[in-house]
Amino acid sequence: MISDENDDSSSRIGETRMPSLLALRCFESAGRFESFARAARELHLTPGAISRAVRVLEEDLGVDLFERRSRRVYLTHAGKRLANAVSEGLGIMSQAVREIRTEARRTRVLVLSCEPTLLMRWLIPRWSDFQQRHQGQDIHLVAGGGCFSFDQGIDLAIRRDDFPRPPTYHAETLFTEKVGPVCRPEKVGQWFGKARKSLSPTAPLLQTASRPDAWQEWAGASGLSLCVAQRQSFEHFYFSIQAAVAGLGVAIGPWHLVRDDVQSGVLAAPLGFVEDGSRYCLFSPAALKQGSLEMDLLKWLQTVE
Repeated sequence: MISDENDDSSSRIGETRMPSLLALRCFESAGRFESFARAARELHLTPGAISRAVRVLEEDLGVDLFERRSRRVYLTHAGKRLANAVSEGLGIMSQAVREIRTEARRTRVLVLSCEPTLLMRWLIPRWSDFQQRHQGQDIHLVAGGGCFSFDQGIDLAIRRDDFPRPPTYHAETLFTEKVGPVCRPEKVGQWFGKARKSLSPTAPLLQTASRPDAWQEWAGASGLSLCVAQRQSFEHFYFSIQAAVAGLGVAIGPWHLVRDDVQSGVLAAPLGFVEDGSRYCLFSPAALKQGSLEMDLLKWLQTVE
């Protein structure tokens, strides 16, 4: 008696158990095209993989779903019934996914990653202007430098375009990088001479570990020689710029990082600024859509002073 009851229960469970969703997806595509090859192209699989998935489904159901004739396949009566049901089910799921994603985009806060020093010295001091122009649309700012992935919880990234990235990432230029030596105004005569046309060999240079070739890049772009005895290294541009503000030496200053200090007179740039051949970009997983918050941000970033 116990054995018979177990057999009946197993039979009922077997009748209600759903086949593999992957097998159903392969079957639906093959049935829609009545072609394993076209289904394979649509699902980025091989025709053999589609054929095996269909065979597994047929064995699971105990019925032929396709009639195979002269290298062509045709849905059987049972196959047509299942194809209609699977197509309707996948359509319902696809519609639900679209609706959920649309609702999530409406409510989810965009996350913008920006290089730390650029974030502190350029973006945050100007961020209130963007907020006033786009009230009710929130963007969360986070600090991050170098390589990144959009799988790490960020939606957009501002970076200097000097690192390898997946070819699918979309980049929009924000501004070209311009750099120049900066120091305290009262130190200009001592470290740049009376003519203020070159850097004195006695000037202590402040450099950063995050961009160790910045001084050499500036020298190459400006056409000036670089012969200096004293160097002091800091971890980030923010620290080297602060050291320049404190009068410890001459820092190589990217324009967007030092413009506020230069314009206010806290720092001086006796030799001006030159383009070093690089640029800053707004990176996104795909091209931005017109009318989106991401596009509004891009347009604002490209015009902000």
